[in-house]
Amino acid sequence: MQITSVDMVSRRMALRLPLAALATAALLTQPLRALARSSQPQITVWKDPDCGCCQDWVKHLEAGGFQVKVNNGGNTAARTRLGVPDKLGSSHTALVGGYAIEGHVPAREIHRLLKERPSVIGLAVPGMPVGSPGMDAPVYGGRKDPYDVLLINRDGSSRVYQAYPSQSPAKS
Repeated sequence: MQITSVDMVSRRMALRLPLAALATAALLTQPLRALARSSQPQITVWKDPDCGCCQDWVKHLEAGGFQVKVNNGGNTAARTRLGVPDKLGSSHTALVGGYAIEGHVPAREIHRLLKERPSVIGLAVPGMPVGSPGMDAPVYGGRKDPYDVLLINRDGSSRVYQAYPSQSPAKS
């Protein structure tokens, strides 16, 4: 069987076609990936660079659909700048959609806040309650202490936005 130059060109084209199709598909899906990222709420976090629970909270936010920008430091200054009273302070501060987020606030409550859009400073989980997002590592043995997510009013007062009751660890 004799191979002609036409056959060689056809074989080359056949080999290149899948690569061209993949390249085209990659180019076409880039805008979709960018759109998906841009549709995620962006949240900026100020935290201590060595804090494991803060990093675990960041992972919780990412898993909860947030695009997170982390600043390793500046937590106290951010809290003051955003108007969060010191008595509601915790280990990290964040800003999302114009709202301050202080402490281990669950992603679901942040999404709720962004949906409801109340005229407030933001949300806080004061202290570091065991069982809250970021404070739920295996070292705590499944313990979940009760805590409240507080809505921080413009006058600095607060009220319960969502209560999280105590849960006993599962017995084996």
